[in-house]
Amino acid sequence: MSTAGTNITRKAVVVGAGPVGCLAAMALAKQGWSVDIYEGRPDMRLPSSKAAAQQRSINLAISARGLAAIQAIDPGAADRFLSTVIPMRGRMIHDGQGGLESQPYDRDGQGINSIGRAFLNEDLLREALAVPGIRAFFQHKVLSIDFDRRKLTVRGGEGQDAQDVDVSFDFCVGADGSYSIVRRQLMRVVRMDYQQWYIPHDYIELRMPAGPPQEPGGDPTFLLDPHHLHIWPRHTFMLIALPNKDATFTCTLFAPTADFDRLDTDGKIIEWFKDNFPDALPLIGERALLDDFHRNPRSALMSIKARPYHYRDRAVILGDAAHAMVPFYGQGLNCGLEDVRVLDVLLREARVVAAAQVPEGGEDQRLASALARYSDTRHEDLVAICDLAMANYVEMRHSVTTLAYRFRKALDNILYSLNRKHVTAAEVTPVLSDNTFVNAPSGWLPLYTMVTFRPDISYLTVRRKFQRQTDILGLAGWLSAGVAVGTLTITCVTLLRRLQNQP
Repeated sequence: MSTAGTNITRKAVVVGAGPVGCLAAMALAKQGWSVDIYEGRPDMRLPSSKAAAQQRSINLAISARGLAAIQAIDPGAADRFLSTVIPMRGRMIHDGQGGLESQPYDRDGQGINSIGRAFLNEDLLREALAVPGIRAFFQHKVLSIDFDRRKLTVRGGEGQDAQDVDVSFDFCVGADGSYSIVRRQLMRVVRMDYQQWYIPHDYIELRMPAGPPQEPGGDPTFLLDPHHLHIWPRHTFMLIALPNKDATFTCTLFAPTADFDRLDTDGKIIEWFKDNFPDALPLIGERALLDDFHRNPRSALMSIKARPYHYRDRAVILGDAAHAMVPFYGQGLNCGLEDVRVLDVLLREARVVAAAQVPEGGEDQRLASALARYSDTRHEDLVAICDLAMANYVEMRHSVTTLAYRFRKALDNILYSLNRKHVTAAEVTPVLSDNTFVNAPSGWLPLYTMVTFRPDISYLTVRRKFQRQTDILGLAGWLSAGVAVGTLTITCVTLLRRLQNQP
């Protein structure tokens, strides 16, 4: 039964044992809640689970927002986590002839970090289970939730051994991904605005092996520079590669669904790669490429927007359950972890007490107020980053090769360099343990810098500032064009008059 009506520690259930669910469990446990995590899949630490995860997971790029969230919840975990990542300082653009161009992410040397999804999941799960008061139940699939009675029905086990049991809770967190059962159940009790759409592109994961050691008995080597995110932009499609600790690269091919449909024979696959990625094919290997194409699933790309994210004091959804986005800004993971940090701050600001006495059938007004504030203040941020992520796909597969993009990036960097002070992520992270955002950006800031390296600026503020800066550049362009036209007109009139005055 639920602990409502008593003053003992209340019970929170977290549905989903991914990175967002694990961090949410840690945040609640540190505030005094007793936390049970329910995950429908087998324990991700098992070898069989690791093999399955490697077939369909886009490598993760964790940046300042995600790291700031982990730092706010558990500084020690953040320090340990950083030892498992590979820093990437910029993009390496591979053109169609095999030429390379390095595009640094930041003038001050800041970068993003590559880590495999399985490694990140395991690390955060291990950190979560080390926190007193947290338990995890794997192969426990949530079937339904009665939020008013504070009960969820869970099917534990598989096959003939499966059993359905009712689990009582005081507070439910849905961190169970794009196809969230918690979100679907919330729709039965909340007038939720919901939008879901697929883009006409798919992706498939490939693997680039490690290179031979430089000396006998030495460690394997990277076949590409490991401190770049490698991109082969081809206008309507692209290949990317992120480094792994074992010197391999996880490659992901994004392409229109129609293009994938045409690659229906081994010969067509190899020929297509020879035409479009001539420098990548020898590194991946023809046999390995075909094996990955046949073994790894082709996956769709989906975007989700919803509102509100909560129901009374009973439940809230975080991460992809609330706002799945396409992966082209590398912010899906970072945004989900930031959800946890923002919610943690709001719960503490509302002085929500894990051992508060709540009458049977009653409502914790502080918790309900904090969740309502989360839905109200977080929504526009999430819409902003979903839209920015969609727009960044065009940039990554096409714009990075254009003269207009390079000119805008160079102009951004010049104007950014004129700022009296450059604020780095390390400087603003400490204040985010007790503040959702500071939102006081000054001077000129490139869009990528704001999104990736300024966790103190909300996504909505990022989008608004970027639009203002774009408007300024547009106005400056029109003024320059007007001056040029005016000068040309005066020059032409002067020459015409001189010609007319000649005998």
